[in-house]
Amino acid sequence: MYKFLGILLISMITINQAISQTNITTTYYLIRHAEKVRTNPADVNPDLNERGYLRAENWKKVFQHISFDAVYATNFIRTLKTIEPIAISNELAIQLYHPTKIDIHQFKETNQNKNVLIVGHSNTIPQFVNQLINQEKYLEMDDAEFSHLYIVTIQDNKITDQLLYVDF
Repeated sequence: MYKFLGILLISMITINQAISQTNITTTYYLIRHAEKVRTNPADVNPDLNERGYLRAENWKKVFQHISFDAVYATNFIRTLKTIEPIAISNELAIQLYHPTKIDIHQFKETNQNKNVLIVGHSNTIPQFVNQLINQEKYLEMDDAEFSHLYIVTIQDNKITDQLLYVDF
């Protein structure tokens, strides 16, 4: 009888461990930087304008109930200033990435089982999403578009994605 209970207990623990090990969920939130100063077309690294700073604060409110494990931005003032309020509220250092030099497989492995925020550009965020979902689904954003929020969830190798419009 004790032998049977011992085997049953070991089986239950093994099954429970197997279930918990396969319930790995990673969620990526991707946005474009907020509105930038456009007074000097030759400036490749402008700051955010007044509306952009307001949008950055509003993104912080949108994400206030999400505990991020990592935040990433390209090395531009506008992306860094967009993500900064969220990084501060989550007590995280901003990690820099280069959209054309990222190893997507390594990126996914590094961020497995985490909530991750990524800030980029109108011509890089949709492509980043496409890499995460292994599809060519999303097109480059219009230069006047700042309200896209892409959410990619990977749970046990099942990938789901959605595009939300969050306008302020």
